[in-house]
Amino acid sequence: MTSAVVVEAPGEHRIVAHEPVAPGPGEARVRVHAVGICGSDREVYQGNRPEGYVRYPLTPGHEWSGVVDAVGDGVPGGLVGRKVVGEGFRNCQVCDRCHAGETTLCTAGYEETGFTRPGAMAATLTLPARLLHVLPDDADLTAAALLEPAACIAAAAIKAEALPGQRVAVVGTGTLGMFAVQFLAANSPSELLVVGTRDERAALSRQFGATDFRLRDSPLPDDFDVVIETAGSASAARTAASLLRRGGRLVLTGIPAAGAEGLDPTDLVVRQLEVRTVFGAAPDAWAHAVRVFGAGLLDPMPLVTHELPLDRFAEAIELVGAGDPKVGKVLLRP
Repeated sequence: MTSAVVVEAPGEHRIVAHEPVAPGPGEARVRVHAVGICGSDREVYQGNRPEGYVRYPLTPGHEWSGVVDAVGDGVPGGLVGRKVVGEGFRNCQVCDRCHAGETTLCTAGYEETGFTRPGAMAATLTLPARLLHVLPDDADLTAAALLEPAACIAAAAIKAEALPGQRVAVVGTGTLGMFAVQFLAANSPSELLVVGTRDERAALSRQFGATDFRLRDSPLPDDFDVVIETAGSASAARTAASLLRRGGRLVLTGIPAAGAEGLDPTDLVVRQLEVRTVFGAAPDAWAHAVRVFGAGLLDPMPLVTHELPLDRFAEAIELVGAGDPKVGKVLLRP
């Protein structure tokens, strides 16, 4: 018997029997290989996800990989048997933002796999086939389960517009930060600084292409061309902005708790800093992440520290929130 996780309400979950959903017209069903857990899944379980961004009862899971095992009418049969990952945002496809390719800004409202729609913490996941991205036949599906956070950072890398030879930096050393290092390293920067709070990430940062690593409470430079912030802590945005030269570009991806230190508008204007933000990943960012992964320029596996069966969901959630520096990415295997 196959199973699924259902979060009935904050702090309440069950492992239930899973009944695969037959794909309807335009849909595909994926046999889930692995599903990642991130801070937002912990928010779902604890009940502190912002109102409107979760709908209970819910099967979580928005970071996943798998193999297509069935398709509905209107979907090419050649998809069956292919390794895939998939976008989470269920956009309307007809509003002006969707037509512009900005599907994470869909004006029809927020709908996302694993938050308002059933997610991948189950044996199978049925979703619109248009959201799928096909992987190379030899792709490592365990590594591919991390392509959702990679796609979010691909969106940041696209907005950063870093050029070869520029001085670039990353603030934050979690999964997003380590992906940001890899994307920026692929652009051949003259310098790539990583700023974090844990010395344990220094070696991994350099493995991924960083030329320097510094702790946030140490003296920091102020002349970088581009900075991507991924930490989401209360002061991370200010730290990131302080690293920039006049006229530099900042891309924010972290979402801190209420009460975080805001950027100083006077500083932004006087130094003519450009600030861009990312929430989720549009199709172009997904396609970019999949291409970079397929080309061997993105290596998620060093970030994975734990793989657990689906019925150890509660343990996995605790690992994610434990603050243990030895805990990296936690995957569930249905």
